Amino acid sequence: MLETTIAAIRPPDEPAMAAARELQGRLTKPAGSLGALEELSVRLAGLAGHCPPPLPEPAAVAIFAGDHGVHAQGVTPWPQEVTAQMIGNFLAGGAVVNAFARQAGASVTVVDVGVATALPVAAPGGHAGDRPARDEPRLVAANVRAGTRDLAVTAALTRDEARAAVETGIRVAGELIDAGAGILLTGDMGIGNTTPAAALIAAFAGIDPAETTGRGTGVDDPTYARKVAVVRAALRRHAPDPADPLGVLAAVGGLEHAALAGLILGAAARRTPVLLDGVIAVSAALAAAAFAPHAVAAMVAGHRSAEPGATVALHQLGLEPLIDLGLRLGEGTGALLALPVVTGAVRVLHEVATFDSAGVAEK
Repeated sequence: MLETTIAAIRPPDEPAMAAARELQGRLTKPAGSLGALEELSVRLAGLAGHCPPPLPEPAAVAIFAGDHGVHAQGVTPWPQEVTAQMIGNFLAGGAVVNAFARQAGASVTVVDVGVATALPVAAPGGHAGDRPARDEPRLVAANVRAGTRDLAVTAALTRDEARAAVETGIRVAGELIDAGAGILLTGDMGIGNTTPAAALIAAFAGIDPAETTGRGTGVDDPTYARKVAVVRAALRRHAPDPADPLGVLAAVGGLEHAALAGLILGAAARRTPVLLDGVIAVSAALAAAAFAPHAVAAMVAGHRSAEPGATVALHQLGLEPLIDLGLRLGEGTGALLALPVVTGAVRVLHEVATFDSAGVAEK
């Protein structure tokens, strides 16, 4: 599945992008007056292969959840059980992501790809597209293993486990698109998951972990120093090769990171945009880009996370975030807040009159 998905990812359509630029120049507004929205509409036309591109709706948030063996190194004060407890909160509709999804009219799918503790609800073994109602969160049981191994001691995953997680993300992307989603939004949940994210970004960017490691949920100075040391030691131990993205994910990644990389690849293969959330999403996006460089054409950076690694990863990907509010929650919250911006960029091409059609004089 992974290889066929990668083979299906193509570069953006240049004639469609040229048509979108030409149309932007004829709309009843000064050229360039919509700033970054104009180039975003051009990129989405290139992804879709025609101008104007389809409106990015309905929206579907996919929250991948997993636990992490590196939790044993004391990189976070939060207990690991919170991951499973938050899944219960997502399914009950009580998390921030649920509030923002209701505001945006987006569906929420929660995927257990690697939770280590028992879930507080029964896990239906259905598919991401099996949704009885758009406002009812859905749980997909796809647990590859009960949390990763401790990346400070050994590889977090085997290559087969990393592949299984990536292919879970590909499968979820396909199911959500087949169910009608016009845009996918990345979400994540996993206590301790900013540690593997920092490791992934440092590995793919080739820089020191001090530049990619943040305070996550707000750790104190001793915990932060320990976190940086853990990431640095893990990269020395495993020496992951950025040219081997599956190997990087196996060595220092998380199951949710691998699944998010798969979601991005699956969407890119179907020429469907993916609105990236925070540091977990962009660390996964680096892996997706290493698998298939043209997958970047499907990526839209929703926001700039307060985690320093997010800015590093966005620079590596060549993406500019749509909003910057100092967020660091995860779950898909920043992507949901950016969703109206993406929709607006496309709606302009569909609905704004040209100078000729409106009878408005040009300069």
